[in-house]
Amino acid sequence: MATVRAPIPIRVSEDLNSFTIAMRQFDSAAEKMGLEAGLREVLRRPRRALSMSLPVKMDDGSIRVFEGFRVQHSNARGPCKGGIRYHPTVTFDEVRALASWMTWKCATVNIPFGGAKGGIVCDPKHLSMGELERLTRRYAYEISPIIGPDRDIPAPDVYTDAQVMAWIMDTYSMTHGHSAPGVVTGKPTFLGGSFGRNEATARGCFFVTRCACEKLNVQLEQATVAIQGFGNAGSIAAELLSKHGSRILAVSDTRGGILNRTGLDIPALLAHKAHTGSVVGFPNSEPISNEDLLELQCDILIPAALENQITLLNVERVRAKIVAEAANGPTTPDADLILHQKGIMVIPDILANAGGVTVSYFEWVQDLQELWWDEDDVNRRLEKIMVKAFSDVYATAERYSADLRTGAYILAVDRVAHATKTRGIWP
Repeated sequence: MATVRAPIPIRVSEDLNSFTIAMRQFDSAAEKMGLEAGLREVLRRPRRALSMSLPVKMDDGSIRVFEGFRVQHSNARGPCKGGIRYHPTVTFDEVRALASWMTWKCATVNIPFGGAKGGIVCDPKHLSMGELERLTRRYAYEISPIIGPDRDIPAPDVYTDAQVMAWIMDTYSMTHGHSAPGVVTGKPTFLGGSFGRNEATARGCFFVTRCACEKLNVQLEQATVAIQGFGNAGSIAAELLSKHGSRILAVSDTRGGILNRTGLDIPALLAHKAHTGSVVGFPNSEPISNEDLLELQCDILIPAALENQITLLNVERVRAKIVAEAANGPTTPDADLILHQKGIMVIPDILANAGGVTVSYFEWVQDLQELWWDEDDVNRRLEKIMVKAFSDVYATAERYSADLRTGAYILAVDRVAHATKTRGIWP
């Protein structure tokens, strides 16, 4: 792949607003591909955005009002699709950015969805199960007029899970008078969920990381790996890579990180995390901060936490050969330029973590058909799509003499723009 070595103008400071970053990424690709001005304006803006107050009766009898959002960015290529996150730092701009990233993610892997995202400003760790259920059902009721199997299909995201999806499905079904399992994905398998969905994000990340290793002549079976974030995506990625011979040097979660330069025992670490709730204190390891983990000498770095982890403040010290973005938006645009200048291959989030939405698509198809696939079938289909998507992105990046993120955006924006233009602007 062609690598640009011209001097890069470095900003003194960065705007870390998620929506600003999302628009910079889109504008960069749109400019490079010569997208016409009118289509740029259409594709930059969310199609619909809903902000709501969510009054909830707490266990002690008091009433607390939460803030929630649902943003639908595009439905040009199919129903909107995107997760719902519960986090105290959720903002409207973050949800708008995530919705647009979902549009490009679905287009990158060429599944027939547009992008959406939802969020509630809350800390689920401080809510009882009853409070969490009442909050979820209130939110589901408020968004029920704009979601549905043929409109907008939510899914799990940060601090939401199969139980939350079951509550949303039940609330929607009750208000519409019939069972509608296709209204959400990421459900329990016995309620219409798909086998392989829980592992899908990490498995998709593994497939494209393997492709990147082949391009760079990195031996996956001997590769060294650091993973920031040991939740669903990070822990399963560690397990998959370890089973294929990679040496996991360091991992971290919200409480801290651990390091063992000879390689962590991942099965034992998973058991430790399940027992204690954290990777911290794992035997035969030493502490490492999240910051130091990102700068560790390794073949593969997997940011699997939140946005804006690799920035101008630390990018010069990143020493991995491959950065596989299992999280959404972990690298800022300015840091992206420097990583490319350093010859570090970044597998962008809209490709690296698209395995989750791909298997969500499989789940949706199974729900509509009422026909269930076994896990091997799901994984084979996922591998085929992810490998093809990496090949398409790599070829596009080479054609435009760009990095993989720009290649992915050009590929995705072109697909959405073509659909939008073909459908036309009505009336």
